[in-house]
Amino acid sequence: MKDLLPILIGLVVAFVVFVLLWRKGAFLKLSAYIDETKEELRKCTWPTWTELWDSTKLVMVAIALLGAFTVVADVVFAFLVKAIVA
Repeated sequence: MKDLLPILIGLVVAFVVFVLLWRKGAFLKLSAYIDETKEELRKCTWPTWTELWDSTKLVMVAIALLGAFTVVADVVFAFLVKAIVA
């Protein structure tokens, strides 16, 4: 029985929280939020596969350029620091 007591207390607490949320209308607010989100998503224009692939390639190129710039800047600054310290 002692092993079941924490489970029973947890269930009672969960039930009380559920009842309180139900009385405050939290579930109605959540339901309204989900419905409004679905409605807004229906209004969105989604990219075609071609547009999506082109955007993906652009992001890949931008990441590569930024990575290359970071590497070059790191090498240059490391060289400058070594030249100043030495």
